[in-house]
Amino acid sequence: MAKELLSFNNDTTCSSWNYSSTRLASGSTDGSLSIFDFIHPSSSSSLRSSFNSKIHEGPIVKVVWVPPEYGDAVACVTADGIVSLWEEVAHDSQPLQWKNFKIFRCGLSKVLDVQFGSLTTLKMVAAYSDGHVRVYELLDPLELKNWQLQAEFQNVVESVSAFGKALCLSASISWNPQKGGSQEPNFIIGFNSNTAELNSSKVWEFDQAHQRWLPVAELALPEDKGDQVYAVAWAPNIGRSYETIAVATHKGLGIWNLGLNPDHDGRLPLERVALLSGHEGMVWQMEWDMSGMTLATTGHDGMVRLWQSNLNGVWHQQAALEPTS
Repeated sequence: MAKELLSFNNDTTCSSWNYSSTRLASGSTDGSLSIFDFIHPSSSSSLRSSFNSKIHEGPIVKVVWVPPEYGDAVACVTADGIVSLWEEVAHDSQPLQWKNFKIFRCGLSKVLDVQFGSLTTLKMVAAYSDGHVRVYELLDPLELKNWQLQAEFQNVVESVSAFGKALCLSASISWNPQKGGSQEPNFIIGFNSNTAELNSSKVWEFDQAHQRWLPVAELALPEDKGDQVYAVAWAPNIGRSYETIAVATHKGLGIWNLGLNPDHDGRLPLERVALLSGHEGMVWQMEWDMSGMTLATTGHDGMVRLWQSNLNGVWHQQAALEPTS
């Protein structure tokens, strides 16, 4: 039987588990960041607050954990588009404290989403309200404050695409969760904007030979390429000969299989294997389980839905959960 681990305050806007699901971070409308730990770490006991502090004047809209090999650290995205990085550090003989060590600002454009990817070095992808994508790289794994801008581009297949000033309401990023191997780092990103060319979800891969990021797949049917994207999620891959990625638009939840061997143009083969419906309104967030076989989604209708594929590859809704007040 399920039990309650924590009850959030009404002003909580976002939350995120760390990679081992042993710590929980949350943000609130008043700009407070909270960290929760299990009272008894060896068991699924209740959570208690180990840190709470007002870190910004406006609401925090997203909290993202840094990969654990770089310590206990989180990135906070605020409603006014600023990203601040916070790390738990020891100071002299004092107890561990959370300290701000980096702030990312970029003129008039606002950060909409950030995600971290870690292969040879730690990288942070940030999506901005003007449709630009920036990739930052950590210079020293022991110094989380030292970052450099590695690349900047727009989420378009053709770099010469011409369109007016973009206004993006939201964006969603998901790194390929693969660890190690010879595959180049890649991620998927989609926008919810007034510019059709930016919206469709595209897989970007780093071209080591030319030191640049290239679009290698566009996860949209020809008639759907202008559709606004609400959320994307790249599934873990345990032994599959292809990758699986979920993309949510107003038309439903698309499940895509992405091949691993590029064609002569450098593009990866892909196939939409399912278009699922169930949520009423926008999908806010999607998460895969560790096996990459079950997808959890939540959205404007307040429901949490679980999706699975049977042995024949047919996707279906496994469960629908309505959180209790």
